[in-house]
Amino acid sequence: MRPEYVKKIARELLGLYPDKFTKNFQGNKEAIGSLAEVQSSKLRNRIAGYITRLKSIEAVEELEDKEETEEKME
Repeated sequence: MRPEYVKKIARELLGLYPDKFTKNFQGNKEAIGSLAEVQSSKLRNRIAGYITRLKSIEAVEELEDKEETEEKME
């Protein structure tokens, strides 16, 4: 369970910079460090973790959509 402010910041960053984030936590942590001024490393890590989770979910949904499209074409 994450605080709403962490989710809000993560969604805003994803909306502004969707191509800067991936499913890689370390890369997301570094991207947040360069894109936003975060007060503490704990907060930065929470935001990076949530962004990583959102990107993982997004990747699974894209894969399912792709498989569904392929099934319809057959």
